[in-house]
Amino acid sequence: MSDSRPIALDDVDRRLIALLQINARESVATLARHLGIARTTVNSRLARLEKSKVISGYGVRLGQRLLGGGLQAYVGIKVQPRAGKEVVRRMGAMGQVQQLCAVSGEFDYVAWLHSDSPEQLDQLLDQIGSLEGVEKTTTSIILSSKVDRGQPG
Repeated sequence: MSDSRPIALDDVDRRLIALLQINARESVATLARHLGIARTTVNSRLARLEKSKVISGYGVRLGQRLLGGGLQAYVGIKVQPRAGKEVVRRMGAMGQVQQLCAVSGEFDYVAWLHSDSPEQLDQLLDQIGSLEGVEKTTTSIILSSKVDRGQPG
C-alpha cells in the first residue's frame, strides 16, 4: 500500500541529502561520521528516503572534459497556446535534448542541449525554432560550470 502524502524531512535527513548531493558515492560509515549518527541509522534513513522517492536514484555526471569540444546550451522556448504537448513530444525525440523543463516566467520551457559542434548546435536550434507552435527561442551557451550538485531534474 503506497502512501501519497509528502514525507516530513528533519534536519538529519536534509544534511544527509546535502552530503549525497556533493558525493553520492560517499560510504555509509563516512556519512554516519559526518552526521554524528550510527551507520544503521544512515542505512534506515536512506531506505526510507529511497522508498518514499525523496531520493529517486543515483547517477553519473559527465565531466566537461569528456564532452571535449562539445557544446552545452540552455534554450528558453515560448510556445503558442495549446501547442506545448506537441512541442514536448517532438523535442523528446531529439537526442541532443538532455532535459526539458516547464517553467514560469517569460518562457514556457527551458531545454538543456548538448551538441558536438557549433554547427550541430546551430542546426538543432534551427530545428527547435521551426517546430510548429514555437514562437520564440533564446539561447545561452554554457561557458563553464561553477557549481554542480547533480543532474537537472
